[in-house]
Formats: sequence, C-alpha cells, structure tokens
Amino acid sequence: MPDGGADCTRDTLQELSETVTAPSAALPDRLSHLLAPFAPHDALVILTADVDGGHQRGAGDESFVRGVSYLDLDDRRRAIRPGSTQRDELDVAGRTVQILLAVSRNGAVLVLAGARPDAHGEATVLDLWNIVSLRIQELADHAPPDYLRHARYSSGERMEALAELGAEYSTTLETVLASLRSSRLDNGAARQAATAIATEGLVHLRTASDRARTATEEPVTTAFDRLRDDLRPLMRYRDIDVQFVDPPVDGRPLPSEVAHGARAVVRGAILVMIDDPDVSRVRAQWDCDGTNLIIGLRDDGDGALSSDSSRLRLITDRVHALRGRIDVDMTPGWGTEISVVVPLDPPHAGGMRPTTWSLGERENDVLARIASGAHNREIAADLGISENTVKFHIANLYRKMGVSNRAEATATYLSEMRFA
Repeated sequence: MPDGGADCTRDTLQELSETVTAPSAALPDRLSHLLAPFAPHDALVILTADVDGGHQRGAGDESFVRGVSYLDLDDRRRAIRPGSTQRDELDVAGRTVQILLAVSRNGAVLVLAGARPDAHGEATVLDLWNIVSLRIQELADHAPPDYLRHARYSSGERMEALAELGAEYSTTLETVLASLRSSRLDNGAARQAATAIATEGLVHLRTASDRARTATEEPVTTAFDRLRDDLRPLMRYRDIDVQFVDPPVDGRPLPSEVAHGARAVVRGAILVMIDDPDVSRVRAQWDCDGTNLIIGLRDDGDGALSSDSSRLRLITDRVHALRGRIDVDMTPGWGTEISVVVPLDPPHAGGMRPTTWSLGERENDVLARIASGAHNREIAADLGISENTVKFHIANLYRKMGVSNRAEATATYLSEMRFA
C-alpha cells in the first residue's frame, strides 16, 4: 500500500499533467489549483509571452487580479534574476498585499497574493512554475505567427497613444505653470503652492511615460542570455556544439514581442539545422545596429537543408510577422547559413496599406530594389538614373508609406507582399 508521501507525489504529477495540457485560457485556474497545497494563496497572476501576445492573466481574488500594475510587476521582474523567488509587498486597490514573486528560468513572472509558504513550499512552487512556463513558451512557439504581427501593431498603437497622451498632459501642465508664474496673478502663496504641484505632476508624467516605454522592452543581452538558457535543455542529450556570440552590451533594448519572437525563430532554426545528422556545430550570433536586430546562424552540415521544409516555412512566417527579412543560403559541402533582420521600431498605427501608398512606377522599382538590399548606387546603375534621383524617389516613397528609413520600408514591403 503506497504511503501518504507517494500519494501526494502522484496527485501532484496528475495535477501538473492536467495543467500543462490545459487550454491557454484555463491555465491560470489550473496552475492555482496545482500550487495551492504548497503555497495557499488568495490570487494568482502570471505575466508571460504567450499565444495571446503576452497578456497578464490571473485567477482568484478579482480585486487583486484586476488591480495589479503591469509596471509594478515588470519593475520587480527586472530586480531579481531568472530562476529565483522573492517575498515582497504590492500596493493593490488601496491595500498592501504580501506576495510571493517567482521568475522562471525563461523570464516568465508568477505572483501569488497572500502566500507565505515555508522554504520547501517556495522551492516547489518555483520548480513547478519552471515546468509550466516552458509549456506556455511552447504554446507560443508553435502558434500561428499571426499573434506576433498583432503584437507588433499593438505595440505601435500603444506607443503612439502614450506619446499623444503624454504630449497632451505635458502641454496642459506647462500652460498651467506659465499662468501661475505670471506676476499679474494675485495671492503669491497660492500661486507658489500651485506651481509646485504642477511641477511635480509634470515630473511624474514624464517618469510614468519613461517607465511605460521601458516596460515593453528587454535589454538585448538579457534576451540573448534567455535564449542560451532556453537552448541548454535541448542540447543536453545531443552531441551538438552550439557556439554563442554575444551581442554588444550597449545594444539598443528590444521590444518584448521582438525579443520573444527572435528567440522562437532561433530555437526553431537550430532544431531544423540539427535534424541533419552531419551537423555537429551551430553558431548563433545576435547584433544590433540601433535600428534592427540582426541574427546570424550557421552550421557545419552538408548544406542539404530543404527550403521546402514546413518547419523552415514556419520560421519564415514568424520573421515576416515581425516585419523582418530572412535569407537562407545553403552551400553543398559547406553548410547552411540563415540571416535574419528584424526592425526594432513598431509600425505606425496608421500605417498605409499597399493600395493606399499610391507609389509611382519608378517609386515601386526603387522600393523593390531597396527590399532586395541594393544600395543607392546600385539602384541608380540598374535603373539608369542618378543617385540624386534615387534619393528623391526614396524620400517620396517614405512619405507615402509612412516610414522613416530603409529597414522600415523593407519590412513593411515584405510583410505586405507576404500577407496581402
């Protein structure tokens, strides 16, 4: 007859199995039920990149779930290392709540409200969360790439709305300040107090705007470290040497959907490469030129990777969903090289569709060559026009497309041509 400990272990494994096989929408409730024996709690909130594009979701006390600030969670996530827990407090809906914060090895955030487990329970919560967060990541990696495209456009809309709102309130506060500083107004003490309040409000507004922007970004080095951690379990039982070339430490932070999508692209590409039994080494490199994330992958196989591979097509779709460009170069006897360029800036919310760009014939010719990677001198020679004329056409098509540089024009063109 099994003892109580064996029964408990069997029940936990059964609960874990039901959690990782649950639909995405049901996962918070299942996870809450799974963790309750080890850390009883009033509410649970998770923040992950998932098939819905990384929405914050929860279970339990609605006032806590709805009242938790994304910015507060992100601040705390950045303060602790992945694969660890921390006890903390959160101010939610006018009350201070004791929480247990767990950040999985892949960076997903779990918050348990009102939980005060012992050391064993805390460690068990982290172990189970590491497993469940991998399942959430897997759901995102294998989902159709439409959610990445939606996340890119949503990011653009959020940033534009934030900029508009910030500009509006900033203008209002600056106008108030200008009026209050006027010597023509009476009651100096009241004017001084109101000036101080308006000044403080302006500082808070600018701080909140900066926090909202940085909360949707991830340092490029952190994103690359998470990729390395993601791949470690995949390589553990394979005789494959994966060499990582780190990005520059001062590289521009990546929007969250770019960081997540890029990791999914690299993981998928490496899995495709090592399916070739002749591959023993893969090199993965990230770089950042301030405008784009540049990814390079190369293996030492026989260069026989099929360009018709369904898994390679999924990777290509993900790159296009991020408005990026992918090139696959297969050289028999020398291996396969995959190059990916993903623009960091989200598309404008009001970006024009191809039918409304109204490009002239020559502008379309120039755009097609820009998208192929040609420089101005090459475009001029190809079309039999001067470089100054090329620059003139480029300025016009930028204005009509609602973009500001070659990378945006290329990404927009390729994305629209792929999904039109």
